Amino acid sequence: MSDARTPAEIEADIKRRRTQLAETLDEIGVRMHPKTIVGDAKAAFVGSVDQTLGRAYVSANRALSDVKAQFVDDDGAPRMERVVPVALLVVGVVGLLAVGSRRRRS
Repeated sequence: MSDARTPAEIEADIKRRRTQLAETLDEIGVRMHPKTIVGDAKAAFVGSVDQTLGRAYVSANRALSDVKAQFVDDDGAPRMERVVPVALLVVGVVGLLAVGSRRRRS
């Protein structure tokens, strides 16, 4: 099996392959550089944190909407039959805490 290429074609092919190899080695060098590795890891971490925070925001927003729906009707008016008992409960707990802290100071 003989190669029908001329010496000039062989030299051009060798030069082209050397250039490709040099580019490949440069690319590997950039990918394996510690700053690149740290940067890629940081970007992946930030992306996962952003995704996690996004999910948490959506969940919190949904929970807040659910709670709000318990105390406000569709027109936006407060549901007094639910607001008043909760308000009385909060006032009672705050009162008990105030009385308890006064007794501890005495």
